[in-house]
Amino acid sequence: MRVREGGVEIHTGEAFYNPDQELNRDLTIAALRAYRDREPRAERYLDAMSASGIRGVRAAADGWDATLCDYKTENAALCRENLEHNDLNGTVENRDANALLHEGLFDVVDLDPYGTPIPFADAAFANARNLVCVTATDTAPLCGAHFESGVRKYSAVPQNTDYHSEMGLRILLSALARTAARYDVGVVPIFSHVTRHYVRTYLDLEHSATDGNAAIEQLGYLDHCEDCLHREVTEGLIADPWDGCPLCDSNRTLTAGPVWLGPIRNREFVERVGEHIDEEWGSAKRAHRLVDAIAGELDYPTHYDQHRLCKEWGRPAESMDEFLGALREAGYDAARAHYHGTAFKTDATVEEIRDVVMTTGAGACE
Repeated sequence: MRVREGGVEIHTGEAFYNPDQELNRDLTIAALRAYRDREPRAERYLDAMSASGIRGVRAAADGWDATLCDYKTENAALCRENLEHNDLNGTVENRDANALLHEGLFDVVDLDPYGTPIPFADAAFANARNLVCVTATDTAPLCGAHFESGVRKYSAVPQNTDYHSEMGLRILLSALARTAARYDVGVVPIFSHVTRHYVRTYLDLEHSATDGNAAIEQLGYLDHCEDCLHREVTEGLIADPWDGCPLCDSNRTLTAGPVWLGPIRNREFVERVGEHIDEEWGSAKRAHRLVDAIAGELDYPTHYDQHRLCKEWGRPAESMDEFLGALREAGYDAARAHYHGTAFKTDATVEEIRDVVMTTGAGACE
């Protein structure tokens, strides 16, 4: 099957090709363009798990010195064919990505495996100069739905909460930050998103022990009440679980971590990503909506679900704009979160949100 995407045409052959990842790949090219504006000396790009080669071929078409790597001989041959079909230069390696990474340096390393990226994280952070891009598709372990698997793979305790998408992203960022720190590398998330069945993040690298320490200082724990939905943050690597919820005294509480507590993106960089979205791309409209939501998101480590809260309080939910407007009028920060249509972030506690809803009628239908 031949597929056209992002200005190139590839033959998928027997290799894995996921059309649902087109948004991911479109945003990758936009992010690479924005990053090249920021670091013009960044030239060498590694597509570490190429499969059909679509991501690496698109990077080569966009002017990167691209290396496409796949351990399957038939996939490597397909990558060569797809580069040649598009009259593009590029290097193809029929290798294990870890082995390749330990033998050379790349400015940008892109990890897009099937499942967890953790088996490739050490080699990536040890041998990337500027940027590491990571996709994780094992969202059930990351968000705590498959608890034991999440603990094994990410050396952390994930919990399945109503903000499970964000839980997954912050568990992943924590694991990546701890891995990078072992190599005296600090990570700074400049663009991250959770879309459908995957988590994606772009990590700017700083190469010193001090930078590694600074990233570790962004880690901590989340305590969460399953009854009233109250949650609190504890900074640092030592957990201090609740004996009971400080708001409602419930003993049905969860502790998750270590999770990443810092920002998941740099607003200025995200805005630049939006400027580099090609209007001819198949996902252009979705990409703009997602980027706009991420740029406007507040830097709090959990989000709320408006419908879940209103259901908890026996109130029908009105429009999000009026709901968030009532919170702002009451003096709180409040903005949509990109995870889904009824997700929002605020500095108000659950109790304060409830007071606003009950006082102003912000939970009532229009």
